[in-house]
Amino acid sequence: MAIWSQLSSDNGELTIRIQGRFDFSAHQDFRESYEGVEVTPKRYVVDMKETTYLDSSALGMLLLLRDHAGGDSAQIRIVNCNQDVKKILTISNFGQLFTIA
Repeated sequence: MAIWSQLSSDNGELTIRIQGRFDFSAHQDFRESYEGVEVTPKRYVVDMKETTYLDSSALGMLLLLRDHAGGDSAQIRIVNCNQDVKKILTISNFGQLFTIA
């Protein structure tokens, strides 16, 4: 499991990439990926291209990111999900809280 974040050149968007299993063991790294950024971006992208699994604690971490990013006004896209990950997000009704692409 590894997590990287990268701020866009205009500081408007933070992309967080998650590799491997997204579970409770990723909690600290995931939090640091967005709390450790010196500016507050307007948009967030969670790239799950290399995410192989996520569990309920990962869903909770995504909700914490949403709160950090402004709650109902947050602009967060979850992108590049494999079928298993997308199914979990869909069953959990996360499509109502995040843009899933």
